[in-house]
Amino acid sequence: MKRLSSIFFLALLCCAFCFQSAFANGVDDFKGKKGTISIAGGTAHIPVMKKAAKKIMTANPDIRITIAGGGSGVGIQKVGEGLVNIGNSGRKASDAEQSKYGLVLFPFAIDGVATVMHADNPIKNVTSEQVRAIFAGTITNWKEIGGNDAPINLYCRDESSGTRAVYWKKLLKKGAVATSANIVPSNGAMKSAVSRDPNAIGYVSIGHLDSSVKAPNLDGVVVTQETAKNGQYPVVRKLYMNTKGNPTGIVKSFVDFITSPVSHDIIKSSGYIPM
Repeated sequence: MKRLSSIFFLALLCCAFCFQSAFANGVDDFKGKKGTISIAGGTAHIPVMKKAAKKIMTANPDIRITIAGGGSGVGIQKVGEGLVNIGNSGRKASDAEQSKYGLVLFPFAIDGVATVMHADNPIKNVTSEQVRAIFAGTITNWKEIGGNDAPINLYCRDESSGTRAVYWKKLLKKGAVATSANIVPSNGAMKSAVSRDPNAIGYVSIGHLDSSVKAPNLDGVVVTQETAKNGQYPVVRKLYMNTKGNPTGIVKSFVDFITSPVSHDIIKSSGYIPM
């Protein structure tokens, strides 16, 4: 009798473990389903989307997930026009966009946007006023703020970029941006351009920071996701998935997967803070 009880107890433990594993894995909701999910838009989102897609497709080979960039404006437009299932944006869709396209918004992470320069730039701290003057074109040489005697080369994102939108609104205070700025199409392209130009200054999602570029302190505050989370660093935004109307089928399963606790590790490992 004791032996039967032990076997029964072990069986219950095994079932509980399997259930917890399935929940922790988070892909059980896709079991037995098939189809394609198309995603486009904000480039800050791509690391999260790729990791989630790989996890889902590995466990469910009948599901195919395609991911493209293009920027927040492109993501909102494409999903609104029915060209993709999910449009990613690093800014909240405007009231006009939500009304025009019938968008439903799903915020899933908090991200900061950092000023970046070449890794060998000796400057360790900049003020908000200095950054605004640099991007406006009134400070044009690094020596004016304690750096080398060299011209400052500006790098910006295009106007469809959510990263640009939050940086322009929250740090540049909607001020002028010099027409001499070089325009790059994505966070990855910005990081690559700045890493190759010793005199560069630009901005990227904090989730994209690595040793190839340098993020100086802003007004004495170290730029990290933690300082963005606790409010010390002010240039922050939410990352959104947008759908045209309420999602259904495997698109709903994907949105639920990203916005549930099972994806927190994916979001954190991509450099962001889960909502």
